[in-house]
Amino acid sequence: MLFSQLLLAFFAGGVLQALSVHARVRKEGSVCTVLPEGRGGDDSSSIISAFARCNRDASVVFLNETYHVERVMSTHGLRNVTVDIKGTLLWGTNTTYWINNSLPLGYQNQSVAWDFGGDNIFWTGHGYGTFDGNGQIWYDLANGTSNMPGRPINLVIRNSSNFTMQGMRFVQSQFWTMAVHTAENILLEGITVHSVSNSSAPTQNTDGIDTFYTNNIVLRNWDVTGGDDAVAPKANTSNLLVQDSHFHGTIGVAIGSIGQYPGVYEFIENVTAERIICDGCVHAGYVKTWTGVEKGVPPNVFRDYNVTNITDGVAQISQCTSYNGQTGDCDTSTFQISNVTWTNFSGTVANNLLGSLQCSGAAPCTDIVIEGVDGLVFNSTSTEPEIQCSHVTVGPGSVACNGNVTSTA
Repeated sequence: MLFSQLLLAFFAGGVLQALSVHARVRKEGSVCTVLPEGRGGDDSSSIISAFARCNRDASVVFLNETYHVERVMSTHGLRNVTVDIKGTLLWGTNTTYWINNSLPLGYQNQSVAWDFGGDNIFWTGHGYGTFDGNGQIWYDLANGTSNMPGRPINLVIRNSSNFTMQGMRFVQSQFWTMAVHTAENILLEGITVHSVSNSSAPTQNTDGIDTFYTNNIVLRNWDVTGGDDAVAPKANTSNLLVQDSHFHGTIGVAIGSIGQYPGVYEFIENVTAERIICDGCVHAGYVKTWTGVEKGVPPNVFRDYNVTNITDGVAQISQCTSYNGQTGDCDTSTFQISNVTWTNFSGTVANNLLGSLQCSGAAPCTDIVIEGVDGLVFNSTSTEPEIQCSHVTVGPGSVACNGNVTSTA
């Protein structure tokens, strides 16, 4: 009897020990600490396990070490959880695996490496917690091909509310750095994005963040270096505020693209980007829609920008978005753009182009305003900055169109 009791205790102790350090997770009360495998071992199962075991009124902690992520991850249903990242999550380079297994975003053909969601989430990276997407292998593989299927977004925040993320670094993102989908009351601040190529392949599609079906999002103190949009609100985004941020070499803040699917109601409304520094950006702010589509863009504002060597116009509207290499049909969109304002800009522009406003003949743009641009210096021998317009009615107080294209101004 005594021997059997000792044997039972031995096995029970082993089970308890296995449970306490299951899949390299140390659970102490309501805190789950992810312990890295080391030597390049895959940590994705441990990460998933930590969020499964500490999914309510709890904390998940990453040590100041490197975690290797070789598989897709989905962690949802969290409530009142703190995510504490002091280390680096390094994504694997098996592109065949990611192309075939990354999770669907649920819009266009985009896919995701980590699908994350919950309510009342506080996520901190302390200013040095890092996601490293190992992006160079993706830049070389895509080699300028736009929206290559299976190239994964690093992180999507989905089905979430009352979510705060602070002090995270995202380097060498595989594709878009982050997406927010079906969420409200989101604060993302102190975020650094840095994606650059060390080869001739461009960093196309390395957006800082894209949003879908969201309401009440604040992006504050972002620093974005990349080869595409810094911020891109897309379908059914409302009440987005971008503040006090610094963008380097990006295309700028893009409203859209939107209106890809005929017969599907989409909108973007009440987007404000303010107190922005834009160094070497293509545009400060622009609006883009697909050809041959419908619906409209309600009021949106770009204001209080300081720019350095904007390369292709401070303001841009294009209703000519299409798939790779396709052109034409730029007057077919019935997606009407209205009430968009660019105001209070200072700094330098690399040419004399203040704006290029290409609106659809099927649904001309109305109440477009460009004002408060006396603080801009244009690096051109031209005596007057140019605003090129097509099918545009400018609003009260706007600089007039003066380009050599058709305008209703």
